Amino acid sequence: MKVKKLTLQTQKKILKESIESGVSLADILSSKGWTYDDLVYENNELSASPSAEYIALDRFEKKQNGIPVVSFFSGAGGLDLGFEAAGFSHLALVEKIELFCETLRLNRPDWNVFGPPSHSGDVSKTVEMAALLRPLIGNKFFDGVFVGGPPCQPFSIAANQRFSKSGENFKRTGFAHETNGNLLFNYIELIKIFRPRVFLIENVPGLLDIDGGEQLQRAYSDLEACGYTMNEPLVLLAAEHFVPQNRTRLFIIGNRVGKSFNRPDMSRSQLSCAGVFNLPYEGIQNHITRSHSAESILRYMKLDFGGRDQLGRVDRLNPLQPSKTVVAGGTKGGGRSHLHPFIPRTISVRECARIQTFSEDYIFTGPVARQFTQVGNAVPPVLGAQLASAIHASFY
Repeated sequence: MKVKKLTLQTQKKILKESIESGVSLADILSSKGWTYDDLVYENNELSASPSAEYIALDRFEKKQNGIPVVSFFSGAGGLDLGFEAAGFSHLALVEKIELFCETLRLNRPDWNVFGPPSHSGDVSKTVEMAALLRPLIGNKFFDGVFVGGPPCQPFSIAANQRFSKSGENFKRTGFAHETNGNLLFNYIELIKIFRPRVFLIENVPGLLDIDGGEQLQRAYSDLEACGYTMNEPLVLLAAEHFVPQNRTRLFIIGNRVGKSFNRPDMSRSQLSCAGVFNLPYEGIQNHITRSHSAESILRYMKLDFGGRDQLGRVDRLNPLQPSKTVVAGGTKGGGRSHLHPFIPRTISVRECARIQTFSEDYIFTGPVARQFTQVGNAVPPVLGAQLASAIHASFY
């Protein structure tokens, strides 16, 4: 029976053998009865003992309240899982990417998902979308909630950091983006058609300053002219709301009953990510890790907590702090995960999903790169549940 971890001395011999022989590190580890999870960093000394606390979504579950929700740009369902936990009922979900629809349907077969292959799921086709939803919502003002996060790439600083500053893709194009830039206003048009009692718009904080704030002000003016009371743009740090991650998101909430929105309470302290890596691995899905080369492991194993591998542009997480933001990557996948705090490898889809507070039994479909995209694009369900509860308390 092997010891739990390799010694540094044995590990260095194995890495050297892989480099000199040209045999993959994965094959050499397997031949000797080891896995990537047996690898170690050179430095694992911490200045304090990390907290093992991890707060799961079921802590926020409430009884059904009978309030219907229509979700747009649903993605893999992070925000929707939060509303479900808070007691809301989904009337419809709209999503245009077929793979994301597959994930939604696999996990929640009773949800009414409008998207490929049976529907386009395209919010930009406003007339088609209104005709699709009218039989469900009816002709009266909708007494439920609309929620949606229009694709944020045109407004995202992080997305543009993937490009050279001299390249044509660097500048944030905002509302001029030919595919996604106007989806916010398509969503607003549907709000104006159906007049939900409450709506929520989720995006990156970069939405605030695109075009000098002019376009966002136009959105506010349009909605206020329809009788909506608008809250000030609310920027929330997930780490201050029981999510072990430094993830910042913008939320805009309006209501047509003339009330003020009372934001969710903040946690007393930020959760570190250590609790994520203390959770068991037996029987879980989406836990596929990359087969790194020996050269990569040699670089990774030298990093201190919080250190960055400049070549691979990945960071070793510090277990005394919240995780850095889980990254989605581009629309075609390819998100880079961070490095495990205790094992010199990148973290898996399931580990990212735990950081994002998805439930253990929630399964992501498709190729691994697209699983990372689904997880990284999502609103953390735990944060979604707190927003949903605050909406219920404020407006119902």
